[in-house]
Amino acid sequence: MEHELKSLQKVYGVVIEFLTQYSFQLVGALIVVVIGWFGAKYVYALLMRLFAKYRLDMTLARFLANVAKVLVLTAMIVIALGKVGISIAPFVAAIGAASLTAGLALQGSVSNYAAGVLLIVSRPFKVGDTLLVAGVYGVVEEIKLSYTMLRNEDEELISVPNKKMIGDILVNSFEERVVESRLFLPYESDPLKAIALIQTTLNTFSDVSQTHPPLVGIAQLAQGAIEIGLRYWVPTKRYFKMQYDVNLAIYQALRHEGIAVSYPKHEIQIVGGTFDPQKV
Repeated sequence: MEHELKSLQKVYGVVIEFLTQYSFQLVGALIVVVIGWFGAKYVYALLMRLFAKYRLDMTLARFLANVAKVLVLTAMIVIALGKVGISIAPFVAAIGAASLTAGLALQGSVSNYAAGVLLIVSRPFKVGDTLLVAGVYGVVEEIKLSYTMLRNEDEELISVPNKKMIGDILVNSFEERVVESRLFLPYESDPLKAIALIQTTLNTFSDVSQTHPPLVGIAQLAQGAIEIGLRYWVPTKRYFKMQYDVNLAIYQALRHEGIAVSYPKHEIQIVGGTFDPQKV
């Protein structure tokens, strides 16, 4: 019991001596950290207001403001450590070693973050654009440092790693997506009348883009039928609905005008011998 009391007294004496020698330094360091904390938050808010004033991309604005916030806070912590006489050299070495180990263990994640920084700086697309990447279509919902969120017509959220956004072929059709369709008319029909009717039908849809005017024409003179091709742009979030509605409207318009819709035909000629349908 006496030994334990002596140990406690020794610890108490060390603590009192430390506080006597470094109390002002500790108070000063604490004040520096508190000032750094509020200063970092102030810098973040100030930069966000400044970026909003100049209408900087929100993702880039948040990234830059967060970097500035971390730098201010880190600088104040370093100053606080110096106040109490703690050398930061060992901490820097330890952080460097830990960063190297973490980088080797998390190469995939690190590459996603690096790609995210490139996306924020280069800005090949923005929120609201329509992207085709890695076989996935969707509207950009949010751009994070490690991944990008897309939303498709089925209201499904799709998370795409940013290294895919940088490394794969990316198609940006902005807010719209093109619909391509084909239909066949018999050679005895009037293709010009059909083309004009299809064009008129497309113009009745308010969601069919007029920025990119619809294209309707003879795609090719196929065997047994005239192939009519049409291309028009619609909002990505209503892609399939618009395609189905337009197809139905075109079919009804052609039928109302007595224009028949055909299909490709193939003729088979048998050379030599006679044809016996019973053997087919």
